[in-house]
Amino acid sequence: MLALLFFGVVLIWGTTWFAIHVQVGVTTPQTAIFWRFFLASLLMGAWLFLSGRLRRVPLRVHGWLAPMGACLFSCNFLAIYGSETYLASGTVSVIFSLATLFNTLNQWLFFGHRPGLRSVLGGGIAIMGIAFLTGLTGVGGISPIGTLLALTGTFLFSCGNMLSRRAVASGVDLPNAVFRGMVWGSLFLAVRLLAGGSSLAGSTDPAWIGALLYLAVPGSVVAFLAYLHLVHRIGADRAAYTTILSPVVALLISVVCEGTRWTSGMTTGVVLILLGNLVTFAPLRRLRVPMPARS
Repeated sequence: MLALLFFGVVLIWGTTWFAIHVQVGVTTPQTAIFWRFFLASLLMGAWLFLSGRLRRVPLRVHGWLAPMGACLFSCNFLAIYGSETYLASGTVSVIFSLATLFNTLNQWLFFGHRPGLRSVLGGGIAIMGIAFLTGLTGVGGISPIGTLLALTGTFLFSCGNMLSRRAVASGVDLPNAVFRGMVWGSLFLAVRLLAGGSSLAGSTDPAWIGALLYLAVPGSVVAFLAYLHLVHRIGADRAAYTTILSPVVALLISVVCEGTRWTSGMTTGVVLILLGNLVTFAPLRRLRVPMPARS
């Protein structure tokens, strides 16, 4: 079951990057993200209610759920969608793979889990990859603004991972935590849109609607539940293996559907970022799907 969840997340998240690309430019990122998680929260709430799993959540726990919703279902995606106005979807997916390293850092900050030598070495290699990818080395080169937005979204996503662990540790089961987080994320986006004088109306473009349905159902409800289940079963660092493998899917789609052309510097950057993740988390002998420890 864990292997099925793991590779399901890889496949779904590997294809969501192009779905985001389809929506960019049709409406504002805020509108697209609002409808994605508003629809996802309705579906999640309906499933919990009809299955008898909807539970009351103590008000104090919303102190964790609200920032979790902002990090996982709102602010992080504002940055990610914004980055795709500058970068190809495959490039953004590679930068997002740095969630593995951010999870290691945030587990140190949040829970006192000090990173080991391999984490430091892998992080250094990945930072070199970012330098090649953005052209700081004098070769390659993509938008620094797009890169910064993608890194910001990735860091916020990692913070959301840590906050989800805090919420579940407070006694809320994972589905109810995700449902409340999506509601909070949708609420933040709605307030942002209305405060800025923007409309909540989406688009009637068939491609936009198709991308919305894909992002809301498998891309949000299914994948986020599966991913966060992995976080709590095998740990945030090992669950983030999914973000190492999903860029491979996203890159293939980006090359075929977006006509992405890679320079030598960008290729070097991608390889270094993925290598940095593998150095940090891959077992020393061979890479395999991580399984929970047996007692």
